[in-house]
Amino acid sequence: MTHIALSPPPDRVAALTMYDLPEVRAVTDALWRAVAARLSDSGVDRIPAVLTRSRPIEALWRDPRLLLAQSCGYPLLTSLQGAVRLVATPRYRAPGCDGPFYRSAIVVAATSPATSLAALRGGLCVANEPASNSGVNLLRAAVARLAGGQRFFRDLLWSGSHRRSLAMVGNGEADVAAIDCVTFELLRKSAPAITAGVRVLAWSEASPGLPLITAAATDDQTVSILQAALTDIAADRIVRPVLDALLIDGFDTLSLDVYKRIAALERDAVARGYPVLA
Repeated sequence: MTHIALSPPPDRVAALTMYDLPEVRAVTDALWRAVAARLSDSGVDRIPAVLTRSRPIEALWRDPRLLLAQSCGYPLLTSLQGAVRLVATPRYRAPGCDGPFYRSAIVVAATSPATSLAALRGGLCVANEPASNSGVNLLRAAVARLAGGQRFFRDLLWSGSHRRSLAMVGNGEADVAAIDCVTFELLRKSAPAITAGVRVLAWSEASPGLPLITAAATDDQTVSILQAALTDIAADRIVRPVLDALLIDGFDTLSLDVYKRIAALERDAVARGYPVLA
């Protein structure tokens, strides 16, 4: 009888890309090692040894092998519906955060004379990417109350990242941007030159924070183990310096219904005649 050697199933994948700034990448890796160790102790198999950073994030989010990743709340309700499961929501210690909720810092240049968002009518706006809750959805919700159903900004530019948006506002390439408050605080602490050229003009409404997700095919037991691992890490004094460096205070388990607040802000802007940030 001929025996066919079967290859072992491929490892799962994991990524913590959303706040994985170069300045804190080593700490992000340390957090993953702490998570992976607890998952291994609990019998989870095929745990990736390292975080994936080389693939487009949308493709990774949709990978059926996804064990854990962090996503934006907006695609969670739109493009990722049915493709992922909600695991937990980190609580961050940053200005603009309130438990598992966060805000966008609406920033202008440090030298800008603007005293309110209304003063920026006709200005130049920059945003990180169209599917961003913090960069687009929350700013659209704020502007919709002022726009009167009309175009508000002279033009809208796309930067590709909050980091680049901050630089563009700071150097005068744009007048305003909405920046995830956790990103803003991480950069203020680890790369202060990037935030030195701007000031916070206003804060957006609060929104559920960036969720930790897993593939839709992940079984209930593994989801429970993931949640237990995060709870254990939050209480571990040895891991506390890692969490402190990432501004993480702990992890909450929110229902998907809580995230519908994000969609409600979009619907409100549409009802006000302002469906697109412009």
